[in-house]
Amino acid sequence: MQHLRDAVAAGGDRLEPDAVERARPVLARAQERLRLGSGRTVVALAGATGSGKSSLFNAVAGLPLAQVGARRPTTSRPTACVWGPEPAEELLDWLEVPQRHRTTRESALDARDEEDLHGLVLLDLPDHDSTTLAHRLEVDRLVGLVDLLVWVVDPQKYADDALHARYLRRLAGHEDVVLLALNQVDRLSPDDARATEADLRRLLAEDGLSGADVLPVSARTGAGLPDLRARLADAVAARAVALRRTEADLEAVRADLARGTAADPVPAPAPEDVAGADELVRALGAAAGVPAVVDAVEADHRRRAERSTGWVPLRWTARLRREPLRRLGLEPRRGRDEEGLGGDGRGEDGRAEELVVSSVPAPTPSQRAAVDLAGRRVGAEASAGLPPRWAASVRAAAAPPGPDVVDALDRAVVGVELPRTTPRWWAAVGAAQAVLAVAALVGLVWLIALGVATWLQLPPLPVPAVGPERTDGTRLLPVPTVLLVGGLLLGLLLAAASARLAARGARRARRAAQERLDGAVRGVAADAVLAPVAGVLADHAAVRDALSPDGPAGGARPAPSRPAGASPARSAAPSGRRRRGH
Repeated sequence: MQHLRDAVAAGGDRLEPDAVERARPVLARAQERLRLGSGRTVVALAGATGSGKSSLFNAVAGLPLAQVGARRPTTSRPTACVWGPEPAEELLDWLEVPQRHRTTRESALDARDEEDLHGLVLLDLPDHDSTTLAHRLEVDRLVGLVDLLVWVVDPQKYADDALHARYLRRLAGHEDVVLLALNQVDRLSPDDARATEADLRRLLAEDGLSGADVLPVSARTGAGLPDLRARLADAVAARAVALRRTEADLEAVRADLARGTAADPVPAPAPEDVAGADELVRALGAAAGVPAVVDAVEADHRRRAERSTGWVPLRWTARLRREPLRRLGLEPRRGRDEEGLGGDGRGEDGRAEELVVSSVPAPTPSQRAAVDLAGRRVGAEASAGLPPRWAASVRAAAAPPGPDVVDALDRAVVGVELPRTTPRWWAAVGAAQAVLAVAALVGLVWLIALGVATWLQLPPLPVPAVGPERTDGTRLLPVPTVLLVGGLLLGLLLAAASARLAARGARRARRAAQERLDGAVRGVAADAVLAPVAGVLADHAAVRDALSPDGPAGGARPAPSRPAGASPARSAAPSGRRRRGH
């Protein structure tokens, strides 16, 4: 029962409202009936006008307690007869039986004749087809409260649609707590009585009560009365009818509520595993300017590498290009020593910088549209296989994010710290480039000096040479030429190799920046869309599990319902960051 209560609470308005409305009074009745205990068995005689219900009540009680006649009394209250000395006042108060309509069936003259019925509370209900509305409402109320229902029918009106449509069909699955007393069989021949009983059983099978017993009786002649008393005595002795009625009611509630959940299991993934999550994160990242930021991080790494390791004669051209970081408001800041990005090593001299995103561009209309589309796709994919009300709840949780999400993206991305390392090998390559540049410069100056001396027709200066000897004993390669050409060519080759290594480092820097920014964006996506959607799916799975015929797996109980779209608050970035740049 508690699992059903939890399912109703967790399902909320996502279950069928009519089923929930029907379930609440049944659950309240079950809880109160179990609290009152099973020491007493409440049996109600219900029937239509003229069925002989009150006559049968008097016959079972052995006392003329209920008024008998074609016209019913004006009272809309039931009459109760109680067997045994055990107190029944609290139970009768719960049933709202007036004091003046209560009778205790205990007499010294009975000796032990009535002992087998000790513990029985027998009610005579008003006519269910009465023209007085209060009578019918009282029958409806007590039919939902008593433990065992004995429907008294007669050969004329046993097939009345009012009985079958309004009561018996609604008691499908309650065969153990429903008994049909076919009264007035003394008016039928044996063959007609058997035919009437067979037809009544056929109608009961159509009503979903194929297991309910039918007892032919006659209140006037007493035929079948011992069998009826024996059935009542068995019910009292078992002391389990109240529990069986409660179980049948709860099973009917479970089946009714279960129709508001999916017939087949629907996965309840974690927020990060919700269908369409990656596409939503990409769309939100694009709206937050993540692609521009990671492009700038990669370009900055290449630019700094070129300035540190590039060919000296062309290194100055890097200064002519506008810095990509400043264009996006990425501010370098000295930070703690941090591991370099993969094979590029740590920042030089144990120093590392961090890039702090201080502003991001406002999303364009196309980017907003992409976010809306991604959110709708998440709702559509996640709600597949769910009943309409649950699917609507999922779609509401995945509704296109509004201005609050844009601000949350701003707060999440602004202030994200991105590592900006300077690998140690840059300094070594830079020093080598400087040496090669000096060597080329020395060779150039030397060659110029030799040319000037020749032009001025000065005595030839000695020029050392290297390389293989010629036939005249001189060397093949003059040192000034080797210095100039070698310095330039080696500088170019070293710059090309460094550029390739720097490109790999730039890609790693891009990936690292992408991961950190995606993490910030994913947090916003989880809070705004994915966690609410996953919450609805988890609620559905828990409710469906609680409403399964075998009960919840592992004894799990569904969590209380949360409004669609609600999720725990998460602070995506420290407060006090600069606002979005426009």
